[in-house]
Amino acid sequence: MNQTNKQQPDWLFEITPKNKFFSLNLKEVWRYRDLLSLFVKRDIVTVYKQTVLGPLWYLIQPLFTSITFTIVFNNLAGISTGVVPSFLFNLASITVWNYFTACFTGTSNTFVSNAGIFGKVYFPRIIAPLTTVISNLLKFGIQLFIFFVFYAYFYWKGAPLHFNWAIPFFPFTVIVMGVLGLGLGMIISSLVTKYRDLSYLIGFGVQLLMYVSAVIYPMALIEEKIPEYAWIIQYNPLAYIVETSRYMLLGVGELPLGGMLYTLIFTFCIFIFGVLLFNRTEKSFIDTV
Repeated sequence: MNQTNKQQPDWLFEITPKNKFFSLNLKEVWRYRDLLSLFVKRDIVTVYKQTVLGPLWYLIQPLFTSITFTIVFNNLAGISTGVVPSFLFNLASITVWNYFTACFTGTSNTFVSNAGIFGKVYFPRIIAPLTTVISNLLKFGIQLFIFFVFYAYFYWKGAPLHFNWAIPFFPFTVIVMGVLGLGLGMIISSLVTKYRDLSYLIGFGVQLLMYVSAVIYPMALIEEKIPEYAWIIQYNPLAYIVETSRYMLLGVGELPLGGMLYTLIFTFCIFIFGVLLFNRTEKSFIDTV
C-alpha cells in the first residue's frame, strides 16, 4: 500500500492541452478567482493613478459628450427626443453605449497587450477579457449614478419622466451588453494576432457604429424619416439594446421585444464563436505576436 501511494503524483492540478472544440472551463476560472479579482483591482487603480482629475474623467466624458450632442444634433439639427429633455435622453444613451464600447475596445487587444504575461505564467486566458468586462462595471456604475442625479433634477423641474414595469430587467440588459462586447472583443483580439492593422480600425469603426446604433436618435425617427435605410438600424442588435435601455430608464418609446429576442440570439452566437476563436488562437498566438 505504501509503495503504491509513493508512486502516485502529488500534484494539486494538472495542466493539459485543451481537447474540447468548445470549452469555457468555468471550473478553472473559478479556481483562479483570486487572480481575476487582483486583475480587476489593478485595472481600476492604475487607469487614472497618475492623472490630475482621476476618476472624475468617468464623469467628464459622458457629460461633455451629452452637452455636445444636445447642441449639435438636437438644437442645430432639430432631432426631436419627444417629451424627454434632450440632455437626459443623450446622457442615458451615452451611458449605455460607453459600457459596450469599453468592453469591446478593452478586450479587442487581449493577446497583444498581455503577450508578456501570457508567455511566462499559466492561467485561464479568458480571465484577461473577463477582467475588462468586470472592471468597466465600476465606470458604468459611476456614470449611471450621475444619470440618476440629473434624472432627479429634471423630475423635480417637472419633466414627464417615469420608470416602468421593465426597469427590474435593466441589469439583464447590462449583462447582454457586456457579453456582446466580450464576444466581439475576443473575435477581434484573435484576428489582431495575425492582422495588426485591425487594431487601428477599432476606434474609427466604433465611432461609425455609434451613428447606426440609435444612440443620438429614437429608432422610430429613422423609420419615419428615411424608411429606405431603416433596415441598417433594424439589423443592428446594439440599436435594440440602446432603445430598450432608454425605455426602461426614461419610459419613452416602446419595448422592442422582437428586437431584443433577435439581440439575444445574435449575442449568443457571437459569444460562442468568440470563445471558439479565442481558444484556438491561444494555442499558437505566442508564435505570431
